[in-house]
Amino acid sequence: DDNEPKLKNALPQQIFTKTALEPGVLKSVVDEINKIDPHKFNDHDLIGRVYEYFLQAFSINADKEEGEFYTPHSIVELIASLIEPFDGTVYDPCCGSGGMFVQAAKFIEAHGGNTKAVNVYGQESEPATYRLAKMNLAIRGISYHLGDRAISTFSDDQHKELKFDYIMANPPFNLKKYAEYGGFETDPRWQGYGIPPTSNANYAWILHILNKLNVSRGIAGFLLANGALDDSDTQEIRKKLIESDKVEAIIVLPRNMFYSTDISVTLWILNNNKKGGSWHGRQLRDRTGEILFIDLRTWNSNIYEKKYVCLAEADIDRVRQIYFNWQTENFVEYAESELYYAARRDEIQKKGYSLVPSRYIEFIDRDTEIDYKSALSEMSCKFDELKKRWDANETELINAFKVLGYGKE
Repeated sequence: DDNEPKLKNALPQQIFTKTALEPGVLKSVVDEINKIDPHKFNDHDLIGRVYEYFLQAFSINADKEEGEFYTPHSIVELIASLIEPFDGTVYDPCCGSGGMFVQAAKFIEAHGGNTKAVNVYGQESEPATYRLAKMNLAIRGISYHLGDRAISTFSDDQHKELKFDYIMANPPFNLKKYAEYGGFETDPRWQGYGIPPTSNANYAWILHILNKLNVSRGIAGFLLANGALDDSDTQEIRKKLIESDKVEAIIVLPRNMFYSTDISVTLWILNNNKKGGSWHGRQLRDRTGEILFIDLRTWNSNIYEKKYVCLAEADIDRVRQIYFNWQTENFVEYAESELYYAARRDEIQKKGYSLVPSRYIEFIDRDTEIDYKSALSEMSCKFDELKKRWDANETELINAFKVLGYGKE
């Protein structure tokens, strides 16, 4: 603590006396952790998986409806590849153990960026997780600003006067009981959009994130439960977000991507600059009045650990290419059936300001292409052939089943 002021109180007070641990025991644990071969964990962040395990095992914020879930690395890489946080300030209003920052830093390094040029800002409400985040970032050499204490972003914004170039976040899904602080209804973050529901924080997160973005160039990528795409009690706020041209892209992800919930989620991209211009070496066109929809629900073939879905590098590259091409070329070309579609504002108005991708992306009923009469005739012929074979070999087949223990002697 003396050498690293920012790490003050990162470890629990009186850790040895309260846990009845000898200093040598704790040292042994650290030594054992250091022996772990990092090369065995190239695909998945080990610290993140251990963190998620403890969230589950000890029921720390692990309620499926409003749980805190570690963000799988392929989702973080997808977000980073789309918003490109290669310079400026990066903010996460619900940073957990700092996993989003760690993985984003790895992505920046892998793509030739300079992590020293990125300033990380975050906030976390759970004291234990707040301390873990400070240690997690410090041991990786990531410069960070997590505020003076662990507290809710809604009740006490630790970076109140700041705006950020990039925001990456995975807020607790469908968080309840978040609005219990003074001045909620007059909170300036809701100004111009309306008061979000007190029963669910999804739109409060959206408005907070929008409020924290650099007004001329800020871009955000964050996850929300799919219900936020078409909630009836948030329609007016959603309408204003669309009319003010803040929503750039909506990407529905496959199920079973998280370690401790199978909830289906959406990646939202908000952008304060949809008018075009030079951006990270590309010349973007004016996308005013357009939103890109991408539906990845069927991209679930890349399975690891027998259950979890992970986006492969080729998948992430494909989504990035779709997004980048749409930003630079005429949107009329971006209406590939069953994968993506760029909708005009008037189309979205007619759909009642719904942001559900399936309302815009064409679904092809391939069954309509079937010649049912021919298909039924073919099936009938095959059934007749099968019956003839059974009749000709009935005795042998019955005896064979009896040998296997089926039927009566």
